Amino acid sequence: MDDIVTEQTGSILRVQLNRPTKRNAMTSAMYLALAGIFNEAANDENTCVVLWHGAGDSFCAGNDIEDFLKNPPGPGESPQAGLMNALVNFDKPLVAAVHGAAIGGGTTMLTHCDFIYAGESTKFQMPFINLAVVPEFGSSCSVPARIGHVRAAELILLGVPFDARRAAELGLVTQVVSDKDALARATETAGKLAAKPAAALQASKRLMKQPFREQIKAAMKAENEEFSAQVRSEDAKEALTAFLEKRKPDFTRNIKSAATV
Repeated sequence: MDDIVTEQTGSILRVQLNRPTKRNAMTSAMYLALAGIFNEAANDENTCVVLWHGAGDSFCAGNDIEDFLKNPPGPGESPQAGLMNALVNFDKPLVAAVHGAAIGGGTTMLTHCDFIYAGESTKFQMPFINLAVVPEFGSSCSVPARIGHVRAAELILLGVPFDARRAAELGLVTQVVSDKDALARATETAGKLAAKPAAALQASKRLMKQPFREQIKAAMKAENEEFSAQVRSEDAKEALTAFLEKRKPDFTRNIKSAATV
């Protein structure tokens, strides 16, 4: 099966992450494909709205760690950066249906959506600090701007998980619905948007994003540079190895090693 499935119904493009056995964890190839899909949709006059969801029991569990270790992103062009650019420049409505795991990039990618319908089972988390790296997709800028520094610190610096109800309280999702209704509710909203005048709809979103777009782009650039440096650190090596070995990481060993130098 293709890792990403698309289907055009009228002026609505449905995009499904399709690695259910891996909870739709993202590979480099998926980042490249998804960037291409969004860029093509942006330029396709027959597409007015994009509907985004995941197959199986999750939306997206973040990066596929094994693939990630083989292809760590650099500070410049990368598959991840390509998708970030596609999303920040995407001026058509983007509607997401989310359930199950929405971890790491599975949370931060959603910050670029206009409507997010979260099933009651959804578990969000930005655990970048736990892996000795930093947030991405501009979330170090957009999340504090939306919910305030103190609340953002809890999610980003502590990396705590939060459920759909908490996400709604923080204003990070549009509405909490039952898992079985999430895709139907998102599809209904996509249909309502597709019935609007397309040019005015796109112009309105563009105007809404205009004051913040350059800030988000600058944040993405800074994040990518910092991420590239941190992912090659001893702490990151320990965190990622521990993740694959299903054990708790020990960051004190690196402190001890540095102290003896």
